[in-house]
Amino acid sequence: TVEGAVAARPETVFRAVTDVEHLPELDDQIVGIEFLTDQRSGRGTRFRETRSMNGREMVTELEITEWVEGERARMVADTHGTVWDTLFTVRPDGAGCVLVIDMDARPHKLLPRIMNPLMKRFFRKGIEGHVEKVRAHCERVEKAGE
Repeated sequence: TVEGAVAARPETVFRAVTDVEHLPELDDQIVGIEFLTDQRSGRGTRFRETRSMNGREMVTELEITEWVEGERARMVADTHGTVWDTLFTVRPDGAGCVLVIDMDARPHKLLPRIMNPLMKRFFRKGIEGHVEKVRAHCERVEKAGE
């Protein structure tokens, strides 16, 4: 679980973390989005996300399995022997809000059962980096009055 204060309205932050089509604008590691459903947001939306990490591209299929408008959204992927269950929660805090990203990694194959605990620090740094990118983006949007 990683959380960070954001000097932006909760609806701005919720939109930033759930607007799948525009995720590449938020995070430069995301180089492509392909929708697998006709719907583009909300529960039941499925999509492929392509990330570039250390010069290698990785494709992950995700599904939005929970959606409470303006408050929280859950995205789940089953990839590389692990179910990645990520809950994004936005809660008001004074003039801004707090973004909480809670990621649960449940390995179901042997190698991830061994490697995931060893990689926990790396995963945490990635989530912290994502929170920082969301914060910077949302504060820039609010400042520009978009």
